[in-house]
Amino acid sequence: MIKGILNAFILIALLSTGAFAKDGVVRMGTEGYYPPFNFFDSSGAVKGFDIDIGNALCERMKVKCEWVTTDWDGIIPALNSNKFDTIIASMAITEARRKAVNFSRPYYFNAARFITSKELKLKSGMPGDMKRKIIGTQSGTGESKLIDRYFTKSKVKRYPKLDDALLDLTTGRVDAVLASQFVLGDWLKKGDGADYEFVGDSFVLDENDGTGIAVRKDDAKLLAALNKAIEEIVADGTYNTIREKYFSFDIMTPPAKASKLFGSK
Repeated sequence: MIKGILNAFILIALLSTGAFAKDGVVRMGTEGYYPPFNFFDSSGAVKGFDIDIGNALCERMKVKCEWVTTDWDGIIPALNSNKFDTIIASMAITEARRKAVNFSRPYYFNAARFITSKELKLKSGMPGDMKRKIIGTQSGTGESKLIDRYFTKSKVKRYPKLDDALLDLTTGRVDAVLASQFVLGDWLKKGDGADYEFVGDSFVLDENDGTGIAVRKDDAKLLAALNKAIEEIVADGTYNTIREKYFSFDIMTPPAKASKLFGSK
């Protein structure tokens, strides 16, 4: 009788955790070359926002995280060949990738945003506010396409490197810079960024569905567990505590789609 009860408890434990985790371990695949999201510290250990989120999810799922690093170019094939169980490496959710893997709900959103001098006192970052202003951005980027599509009354200066656009912002050669809010947020924390600020809302290209955790197509139980764990760490404040270590602004609320913010073109 007692043995039967113990076996029942073991079965319940397996159903609640080990059903998707061999030996109670979930192998988390990441890259290690995309700071501050994933990177190697001086001891060679992988660190960053992705890793902190992954560890929090494993704790919530009552499993052990085992981190596996691999090159970005082969990360989806490595997942599908069972080298690890998830990809948590700041991977954007796209229709093309959905053909090969399934994604969790987004755990953050990358978006574009303007920065400008505090003295300029721009209010909205909308096309009307930017009329006749000189906008700097990196060539060949989504931000460059957004400017061409929606900011037709502005002047544009494109640079091979974003650092060059930021340098021209500090010397007054451009009035504003449009780029990833993560890159710009990091720059604003540094000495050169002290006299500059974000202006207007963040926004994304319409095809951007956020950043998710990838799993194999047949890992439905793991996917469900990850989604539940993401909801839980957001609800109890764990997510926000981790986010504040890296970013001073909200990254979980879906930003506006460009077409809805500026109108379809």
